[in-house]
Amino acid sequence: QVQLVESGGGLVQPGGSLRLSCAASELSFSSYAMGWFRQAPGKEREFVASISRSGGSTFSADSIKGRFIISRDNAKNTVYLQMNSLKPEDTAVYYCAAGRTFLKESILSTESQYNYWGQGTQVTVSS
Repeated sequence: QVQLVESGGGLVQPGGSLRLSCAASELSFSSYAMGWFRQAPGKEREFVASISRSGGSTFSADSIKGRFIISRDNAKNTVYLQMNSLKPEDTAVYYCAAGRTFLKESILSTESQYNYWGQGTQVTVSS
């Protein structure tokens, strides 16, 4: 059974940093583009960032560009989201997702393109 398990969330002050990890199991990891989404209280889930199968291509939402970096380690079946200069509006549950693609550099930016989802990890940015 495919599992995506997020970790690294928590409480951080504005301006601080966190690094989220998502470990995949029972998945041919390098055959999947990976993405991060988030859902704030009372809001719909939104796209944050995506990375291609090879890791050579990435795409990020405008709201986090220049602050968040997505990366992956195919040898460890893990995708990361380095979050810097955090703001209170970044407070949300963060989800990782895996989407099967045939092209190594494909980027997936919509929920419907993803096949598997993690349970989420809470990130709270507050003083």
